[in-house]
Amino acid sequence: MLLTRILSALVLAPIAVAAVYFGGWPFALFWAAAALVVLWEWVKLVGGTRRYGWALGGVIYASLLLLAPLILRSDPNFGMTAILMLFAIVWTTDIAGYFAGRAIGGPKLAPAVSPKKTWSGALAGLVGSVIVVAIGARFIPQSRIVALIAVAIVLSVVSQAGDLVESAFKRHFNAKDASQIIPGHGGVMDRLDGFWAAALCAAIIGIARGGIEQPAAGLLLW
Repeated sequence: MLLTRILSALVLAPIAVAAVYFGGWPFALFWAAAALVVLWEWVKLVGGTRRYGWALGGVIYASLLLLAPLILRSDPNFGMTAILMLFAIVWTTDIAGYFAGRAIGGPKLAPAVSPKKTWSGALAGLVGSVIVVAIGARFIPQSRIVALIAVAIVLSVVSQAGDLVESAFKRHFNAKDASQIIPGHGGVMDRLDGFWAAALCAAIIGIARGGIEQPAAGLLLW
């Protein structure tokens, strides 16, 4: 299973990074496709209930998954940097948390929602994201490293909260994974739950500080 997860990541990660690099319509197309798959997975999980509330929730969830990255990437000066930093935080949080949780174990983070997640994994993911951002901060000389570390802490915590929220959603509908579309990872929603939450938080911070014209600058420059 671990080998399958690694191979899937080695295929998908370069595609995601390439979309960020090119920006424009390739980036929009990439996230539009992801949002459509997530909406399909949501509808499949909800199943026969099809209540208007659940249906509307799926539309909102998928729409925010599309809009948050597009808003950040639209910044002409810092859009690519902001998305790459977001990737670094979410991916490091996920990877470090996974391996530390398996190696160290210990008390469970939220056993009623996600019985495999541990406090050791959560802390390792947080520390890992801080280290990665601290190293990468030298490529953003206009910003302050302490501020970027604070941003990394916030986004790492929010990313893990997004993961737990999606786990609670799946548990409510008695599902282990959103789908089996990604070998070793489950569904697209399973892979993007943390990114969805972190990207939304990052977009809110960016817009609050830099406005809709420069959201990435608002996120990165302090």
